Amino acid sequence: MDWMKWVLWVVAALAVLALVAGQLGWLRGPQPSRLGAAEGKLKPPSKTPNSVSSQADLWPDHPQREYARIAPLPAGAAAGGTDAAWARLRSVVEGERSARIVLAEGDYLHAQFTTRWLGFTDDVEFWLDRNAGVIHVRSASRLGRRDFGVNRARIEALRARLAGAG
Repeated sequence: MDWMKWVLWVVAALAVLALVAGQLGWLRGPQPSRLGAAEGKLKPPSKTPNSVSSQADLWPDHPQREYARIAPLPAGAAAGGTDAAWARLRSVVEGERSARIVLAEGDYLHAQFTTRWLGFTDDVEFWLDRNAGVIHVRSASRLGRRDFGVNRARIEALRARLAGAG
């Protein structure tokens, strides 16, 4: 067997192993501690570039503040007000094939988004700030140092779906 065939065989074997590991849940990662909204704040962004947060500026010295910064979702100006915006958000999240709502309590929502083939799990939190008329969001990958923009793309896709749902 020449070296090129050997390399292709190794790459194929690693791909199959990764797929099996994902299907067995080995790439899911542990659920982070201290999720939730406390005193009007969600958990800070991750210390590596694998999360986004609409509250990133609350931690001015955070090493990933610039990477993590994302706008909150609008709620106050929505048709029907904040309660209607909150209900639309929950409906949109429930409609996502890769999402599972873990906790929906009052003005807080925690959902897990899991990739189809490898089973990577991201935790997404929403907190309705009624006074500001916005829905704060934090989306973070459980595993890996980078998210390659996946969390930002997810939140922007949810933002677009919410705008179309109104």
